[in-house]
Amino acid sequence: MKLNLKIWRQKNKDSKGKVHDYELDGVEEDMSFLEMLDFLNNKLLNEGQEPVAFDHDCREGICGSCSLFINGVAHGPERGTTTCQLHMRKFKDGETVYVEPFRAKAFPVIKDLIVDRSSFDRIQQAGAYISVNTSGNTQDANTIPIPKHNADEAFNAATCIGCGACVASCKNSSAMLFTSAKVSQFSLLPQGQVERESRVLNMVNQMDLEGFGACTNTGACEAQCPKGISVKNIARMNREYLLASVKK
Repeated sequence: MKLNLKIWRQKNKDSKGKVHDYELDGVEEDMSFLEMLDFLNNKLLNEGQEPVAFDHDCREGICGSCSLFINGVAHGPERGTTTCQLHMRKFKDGETVYVEPFRAKAFPVIKDLIVDRSSFDRIQQAGAYISVNTSGNTQDANTIPIPKHNADEAFNAATCIGCGACVASCKNSSAMLFTSAKVSQFSLLPQGQVERESRVLNMVNQMDLEGFGACTNTGACEAQCPKGISVKNIARMNREYLLASVKK
Protein backbone atom coordinates (compact mmCIF):
# COMPACT_ATOMS: atom_id res chain seq x y z
CA MET A 1 0.00 0.00 0.00
CA LYS A 2 1.19 3.50 -0.84
CA LEU A 3 0.10 6.57 1.11
CA ASN A 4 0.44 10.32 0.71
CA LEU A 5 0.89 11.61 4.24
CA LYS A 6 0.36 15.22 5.21
CA ILE A 7 1.68 15.54 8.76
CA TRP A 8 1.76 18.57 11.03
CA ARG A 9 5.29 19.43 12.14
CA GLN A 10 5.95 21.97 14.90
CA LYS A 11 9.13 22.44 16.91
CA ASN A 12 7.40 23.63 20.10
CA LYS A 13 4.36 25.58 21.32
CA ASP A 14 6.02 28.93 20.55
CA SER A 15 7.06 28.11 16.99
CA LYS A 16 4.90 28.23 13.89
CA GLY A 17 4.06 24.79 12.55
CA LYS A 18 3.09 23.63 9.10
CA VAL A 19 2.06 20.54 7.18
CA HIS A 20 4.84 18.44 5.62
CA ASP A 21 4.26 16.01 2.76
CA TYR A 22 5.60 12.45 2.86
CA GLU A 23 5.18 9.61 0.40
CA LEU A 24 5.28 6.20 2.03
CA ASP A 25 5.32 2.95 0.09
CA GLY A 26 5.22 -0.59 1.46
CA VAL A 27 2.58 -0.03 4.15
CA GLU A 28 0.88 -3.28 5.12
CA GLU A 29 -2.85 -3.32 5.77
CA ASP A 30 -2.40 -5.22 9.03
CA MET A 31 -0.20 -2.47 10.48
CA SER A 32 -1.71 -0.28 13.16
CA PHE A 33 -1.64 3.45 12.52
CA LEU A 34 1.18 3.88 15.02
CA GLU A 35 3.16 1.08 13.38
CA MET A 36 2.75 2.95 10.13
CA LEU A 37 4.23 6.05 11.78
CA ASP A 38 7.09 3.91 13.10
CA PHE A 39 7.64 2.69 9.55
CA LEU A 40 7.73 6.30 8.34
CA ASN A 41 10.16 7.33 11.06
CA ASN A 42 12.54 4.48 10.19
CA LYS A 43 12.50 5.74 6.62
CA LEU A 44 13.17 9.32 7.74
CA LEU A 45 16.04 8.25 10.00
CA ASN A 46 17.64 6.25 7.20
CA GLU A 47 17.43 9.36 5.04
CA GLY A 48 19.03 11.52 7.74
CA GLN A 49 15.83 13.40 8.52
CA GLU A 50 14.25 14.12 11.90
CA PRO A 51 11.49 11.63 12.79
CA VAL A 52 7.93 12.69 13.52
CA ALA A 53 7.27 13.02 17.27
CA PHE A 54 4.05 11.37 18.45
CA ASP A 55 2.80 10.15 21.79
CA HIS A 56 2.00 6.53 22.71
CA ASP A 57 2.35 4.04 25.52
CA CYS A 58 0.19 0.93 25.92
CA ARG A 59 -0.89 0.52 22.27
CA GLU A 60 -3.87 -1.41 23.61
CA GLY A 61 -6.51 1.34 23.73
CA ILE A 62 -6.11 1.85 27.47
CA CYS A 63 -3.80 4.79 28.19
CA GLY A 64 -5.23 7.41 25.82
CA SER A 65 -1.80 8.72 24.84
CA CYS A 66 -2.19 8.13 21.09
CA SER A 67 -4.29 11.24 20.58
CA LEU A 68 -4.20 12.19 16.90
CA PHE A 69 -6.54 13.95 14.51
CA ILE A 70 -6.69 11.78 11.37
CA ASN A 71 -8.46 13.16 8.32
CA GLY A 72 -10.26 15.63 10.57
CA VAL A 73 -11.51 13.02 13.04
CA ALA A 74 -10.19 12.34 16.53
CA HIS A 75 -8.50 8.90 16.52
CA GLY A 76 -9.45 8.36 12.87
CA PRO A 77 -12.42 7.06 10.88
CA GLU A 78 -13.37 4.01 12.97
CA ARG A 79 -15.84 4.64 15.79
CA GLY A 80 -15.08 3.47 19.31
CA THR A 81 -11.39 3.04 18.51
CA THR A 82 -8.19 4.70 19.67
CA THR A 83 -5.43 5.57 17.20
CA CYS A 84 -3.30 2.62 18.30
CA GLN A 85 -6.20 0.24 17.55
CA LEU A 86 -6.81 1.72 14.11
CA HIS A 87 -5.45 -0.46 11.29
CA MET A 88 -4.30 0.59 7.86
CA ARG A 89 -6.90 -1.62 6.16
CA LYS A 90 -9.30 1.22 6.91
CA PHE A 91 -7.46 3.29 4.29
CA LYS A 92 -7.16 2.86 0.53
CA ASP A 93 -4.04 2.42 -1.57
CA GLY A 94 -2.90 5.83 -2.78
CA GLU A 95 -5.05 7.70 -0.27
CA THR A 96 -4.01 11.07 1.14
CA VAL A 97 -4.04 11.02 4.93
CA TYR A 98 -3.90 14.16 7.07
CA VAL A 99 -2.40 13.75 10.56
CA GLU A 100 -2.57 16.57 13.10
CA PRO A 101 -2.34 17.03 16.88
CA PHE A 102 -5.41 17.70 19.01
CA ARG A 103 -6.27 21.40 18.89
CA ALA A 104 -7.22 23.24 22.09
CA LYS A 105 -5.91 26.20 24.06
CA ALA A 106 -5.59 23.96 27.12
CA PHE A 107 -3.63 21.37 25.06
CA PRO A 108 -0.51 23.30 23.92
CA VAL A 109 1.70 21.54 21.38
CA ILE A 110 4.91 20.10 22.83
CA LYS A 111 6.31 18.95 19.51
CA ASP A 112 4.81 17.82 16.20
CA LEU A 113 1.86 15.58 17.12
CA ILE A 114 2.40 15.63 20.90
CA VAL A 115 0.28 17.93 23.06
CA ASP A 116 0.44 18.70 26.78
CA ARG A 117 -2.66 17.19 28.42
CA SER A 118 -1.52 17.81 31.99
CA SER A 119 -4.57 20.06 32.41
CA PHE A 120 -6.58 16.84 32.72
CA ASP A 121 -4.28 15.70 35.53
CA ARG A 122 -4.84 18.95 37.41
CA ILE A 123 -8.62 18.58 37.10
CA GLN A 124 -8.42 15.10 38.61
CA GLN A 125 -6.05 16.29 41.33
CA ALA A 126 -8.53 19.02 42.24
CA GLY A 127 -11.00 16.25 43.05
CA ALA A 128 -8.58 15.02 45.72
CA TYR A 129 -8.75 11.68 47.48
CA ILE A 130 -11.59 9.61 48.89
CA SER A 131 -11.61 9.64 52.68
CA VAL A 132 -11.30 6.22 54.29
CA ASN A 133 -11.81 5.50 57.97
CA THR A 134 -9.19 2.94 58.89
CA SER A 135 -9.77 2.95 62.65
CA GLY A 136 -11.44 -0.03 64.28
CA ASN A 137 -13.16 -2.74 62.26
CA THR A 138 -13.56 -0.99 58.90
CA GLN A 139 -16.21 -2.49 56.63
CA ASP A 140 -14.84 -4.16 53.53
CA ALA A 141 -15.81 -2.10 50.47
CA ASN A 142 -16.86 -5.25 48.65
CA THR A 143 -19.57 -5.90 51.26
CA ILE A 144 -21.31 -2.54 50.76
CA PRO A 145 -24.54 -3.05 48.76
CA ILE A 146 -24.67 -0.93 45.60
CA PRO A 147 -27.68 -0.83 43.25
CA LYS A 148 -26.75 -2.50 39.96
CA HIS A 149 -27.79 0.53 37.92
CA ASN A 150 -25.44 2.76 39.93
CA ALA A 151 -22.61 0.25 39.70
CA ASP A 152 -23.03 -0.06 35.94
CA GLU A 153 -23.18 3.71 35.44
CA ALA A 154 -20.11 4.24 37.63
CA PHE A 155 -18.20 1.56 35.72
CA ASN A 156 -19.16 3.07 32.36
CA ALA A 157 -17.96 6.49 33.50
CA ALA A 158 -14.73 5.01 34.84
CA THR A 159 -13.84 3.65 31.39
CA CYS A 160 -12.82 7.19 30.36
CA ILE A 161 -9.13 7.08 29.46
CA GLY A 162 -8.60 10.84 29.39
CA CYS A 163 -7.40 10.90 25.80
CA GLY A 164 -8.88 14.33 25.07
CA ALA A 165 -10.87 13.38 21.97
CA CYS A 166 -13.91 15.05 23.53
CA VAL A 167 -12.03 18.34 23.83
CA ALA A 168 -10.54 18.14 20.33
CA SER A 169 -13.93 17.33 18.77
CA CYS A 170 -15.86 20.06 20.58
CA LYS A 171 -16.24 23.41 18.78
CA ASN A 172 -15.73 25.09 22.16
CA SER A 173 -12.87 22.81 23.30
CA SER A 174 -14.98 21.85 26.29
CA ALA A 175 -13.77 19.30 28.85
CA MET A 176 -17.24 18.70 30.28
CA LEU A 177 -17.44 15.06 29.17
CA PHE A 178 -14.08 14.17 30.70
CA THR A 179 -14.74 16.05 33.95
CA SER A 180 -18.26 14.70 34.29
CA ALA A 181 -17.04 11.13 33.81
CA LYS A 182 -14.54 11.57 36.65
CA VAL A 183 -17.18 13.19 38.85
CA SER A 184 -19.78 10.52 38.06
CA GLN A 185 -17.64 7.49 38.79
CA PHE A 186 -17.37 8.62 42.43
CA SER A 187 -20.70 10.36 43.01
CA LEU A 188 -22.57 7.16 42.11
CA LEU A 189 -20.74 5.03 44.68
CA PRO A 190 -21.05 5.10 48.49
CA GLN A 191 -17.28 5.47 48.86
CA GLY A 192 -17.40 8.82 47.10
CA GLN A 193 -20.09 10.45 49.21
CA VAL A 194 -17.87 12.11 51.84
CA GLU A 195 -16.28 14.59 49.42
CA ARG A 196 -19.13 14.52 46.92
CA GLU A 197 -19.92 18.23 47.10
CA SER A 198 -16.39 19.60 47.40
CA ARG A 199 -15.20 17.29 44.62
CA VAL A 200 -17.56 18.57 41.95
CA LEU A 201 -17.01 22.21 42.93
CA ASN A 202 -13.24 21.90 42.88
CA MET A 203 -13.06 19.93 39.64
CA VAL A 204 -15.40 22.22 37.71
CA ASN A 205 -13.60 25.31 39.00
CA GLN A 206 -10.24 23.83 37.97
CA MET A 207 -11.65 22.96 34.55
CA ASP A 208 -12.59 26.61 34.06
CA LEU A 209 -9.18 27.79 35.27
CA GLU A 210 -7.47 25.60 32.67
CA GLY A 211 -9.19 27.52 29.87
CA PHE A 212 -11.57 24.90 28.51
CA GLY A 213 -14.73 26.16 26.80
CA ALA A 214 -18.35 25.70 27.79
CA CYS A 215 -20.67 22.91 26.70
CA THR A 216 -23.36 23.75 24.13
CA ASN A 217 -24.77 20.22 23.85
CA THR A 218 -23.77 19.44 20.27
CA GLY A 219 -22.86 15.88 21.25
CA ALA A 220 -19.62 15.74 19.24
CA CYS A 221 -17.77 14.67 22.38
CA GLU A 222 -19.82 11.49 22.83
CA ALA A 223 -19.73 10.73 19.10
CA GLN A 224 -15.92 10.83 18.97
CA CYS A 225 -15.18 9.29 22.38
CA PRO A 226 -13.36 5.97 21.83
CA LYS A 227 -14.95 4.57 24.98
CA GLY A 228 -18.48 5.81 24.29
CA ILE A 229 -18.80 7.96 27.42
CA SER A 230 -22.37 9.27 27.53
CA VAL A 231 -23.33 12.95 27.70
CA LYS A 232 -25.74 11.88 30.46
CA ASN A 233 -22.72 12.29 32.72
CA ILE A 234 -22.65 16.00 31.88
CA ALA A 235 -26.27 16.35 33.00
CA ARG A 236 -25.42 14.49 36.19
CA MET A 237 -22.43 16.75 36.88
CA ASN A 238 -24.54 19.87 36.30
CA ARG A 239 -27.04 18.65 38.88
CA GLU A 240 -24.25 17.78 41.32
CA TYR A 241 -22.64 21.20 40.82
CA LEU A 242 -25.92 23.08 41.29
CA LEU A 243 -26.81 21.22 44.50
CA ALA A 244 -23.31 21.65 45.91
CA SER A 245 -23.33 25.36 45.06
CA VAL A 246 -26.70 25.91 46.79
CA LYS A 247 -25.55 24.05 49.92
CA LYS A 248 -22.32 26.01 50.00
